[in-house]
Amino acid sequence: MDVTEVLLPGVGLRYEFTSRRGDRVGVVARRTGEFELVVYAGEDPDQGRAILQLNSEEADTVAEILGAPRIAERFADLTKEVPGLLSGQVEVRSGSAYDGRPLGATRARTLTGASIVAIVRGDEVIASPTPQEVLLGGDVLVVIGTHEGIAGVEQIIRD
Repeated sequence: MDVTEVLLPGVGLRYEFTSRRGDRVGVVARRTGEFELVVYAGEDPDQGRAILQLNSEEADTVAEILGAPRIAERFADLTKEVPGLLSGQVEVRSGSAYDGRPLGATRARTLTGASIVAIVRGDEVIASPTPQEVLLGGDVLVVIGTHEGIAGVEQIIRD
C-alpha cells in the first residue's frame, strides 16, 4: 500500500493512503505528540474530517494493537523539521554491560542530552520506554538528539 508523507511546517507530518474501499485516510502526527485520524470527503484533499484524536500514549497503544512497525520511524520523520536534531539507532550487544539491566542505569539522557524514544526488540516496538525497562542483547535503541548526543549514547552502550 502506498503511503504519502506530507510535511506540515510548524504542525508535524501527515501520512495519507487510500483504503481498499477507496476511502482516503490520513494520520496527522503533531509535533506535540498528539495524533489525528482523518477521513477525506470525496476528491477534495482539503476537506478532511477528524474522526479520532489521540495523545502519544493512546496512539502508541493503538499502533501496538495494530502491529504498526512505523512507530519508531515517526520519531525519525519528525526530526526532519528541526534543524540539528537527528535520529539514530544503537544496538545493545549480547553480553554488553547493559544486557539485562534497566534503561535508566545507562543515564544516557543525563550524560548526553539525547533521548531514547523507543526500543525495537525483534518485531516488537516499545515506544517511550520507562527507565525501568530492562535492555536485552539484540535490542535496537532509537535515539533522538544531536550528532554528539547520539554518539555519546552509542559510546555508553558499547562500553
